[in-house]
Amino acid sequence: MRFVRSAQKEFEHLPAKLRNKITEALSLLSRHPYSELLNVKRLKGMNHLFRIRVGDHRVVYEVRDDVLIVVVIKIGHRSDVYKRL
Repeated sequence: MRFVRSAQKEFEHLPAKLRNKITEALSLLSRHPYSELLNVKRLKGMNHLFRIRVGDHRVVYEVRDDVLIVVVIKIGHRSDVYKRL
């Protein structure tokens, strides 16, 4: 599991309770990047990006299958997480 620097900063500024929920989701995601338990959705128009929901927040990520790395691209509230992707 890797974070883009901006996603790491977004993660660090979230409330502790939300960070814990996201950490649990990312733990499952790192083992099963396309898990139906997490309601994974492919982003329209961006075939290489996926998202999971954690409450009102979204985690946008890509999977690099050649080495099975999940790269977290962006974390944010659903109202603005998709801007500037």
